[in-house]
Formats: sequence, C-alpha cells, structure tokens
Amino acid sequence: MTLMFEEETAFLVDFDYKTLARQVAEAAVEAEEFPYEAEISLLLVSIEEIREINREHRQIDAPTDVLSFPLIDYNSAGDFSHLEENGDNFNPDTGEALLGDIVLCTDKVKEQAKRFGHSVKREYAFLILHSMLHLFGYDHMTPEEAAVMEEKQNKILVQMGILR
Repeated sequence: MTLMFEEETAFLVDFDYKTLARQVAEAAVEAEEFPYEAEISLLLVSIEEIREINREHRQIDAPTDVLSFPLIDYNSAGDFSHLEENGDNFNPDTGEALLGDIVLCTDKVKEQAKRFGHSVKREYAFLILHSMLHLFGYDHMTPEEAAVMEEKQNKILVQMGILR
C-alpha cells in the first residue's frame, strides 16, 4: 500500500501520526478485504484551508473535520468486483488501485477530541478510518447507511485497541 502523506500545517502531537495513519489505512483495507494493493493520499491542513476546500468542492462555507475524495465509482459500497473493468482505477506505474484522497483538518482533530472527551490519537484514527470507508463507497446519508459505517468503524478501532 502506498500512503502519500502531505502536510500543509504542523501537527504537534505525542504519537507517531504518520505511522498511525498507515496502520489505520491498512486495517481498513484488510477489514474490507480489498483485493488489490492500494494508493491513498492524506493531506493535513489548517482550519482555514479546509474551509476553503469545503467551500470550493461542496459549496459549504464552513470548516469541517475531514473531506474524502474517492476516485472509484462503486455499484454498491464495498463491492470491488468491477474495478478491473476500468483501467483508470489503477496507477499504470505501480498497478495499485487509486482509492482517493483524504484531507484532514488538524485543528478540528484536536478540537473534537477535547469536545468528545477522548484522545487526539483516537480522533485522528477515527477520522482517517471514516474517510477510508468513504473511499470504499460507504456513506451516511440515511440512518441505515450510518449504522453500517458506525459498526465498521467501531469494530476496526476496537481491533486496533484504539478506544474512547
């Protein structure tokens, strides 16, 4: 798996956030039984930057915690059977499936960890995992979809020992 990591802002924390991002992404790939090597990009930004990206891409002029930009169109969430039908889903140089991009606001990670009463490490892992599920085609627009995502998120974080 290739995780391209880019930082537009400093993220001063007491854990190895690059290693944790990789571990979370790998856990999501494994839990979903994704049958290909994957390529993902993760960009860490400030609250101002995520507000600008949110305004540009979603027409919402407000900061958010994380944005996901899947590069694969799924017939249904977690259904990888059709990926090879479209050669555009794979990096021609590496053969890895191009899952997509995650943009994470470090200011929001810290703010939400405090608000929800858990560690910054847990919030960071949760948001990356949440975005990984979006990159696999999951969403939370209905209560049923939200329940599926929540169950998957909780199961993976528990397996990783990252608790509230």
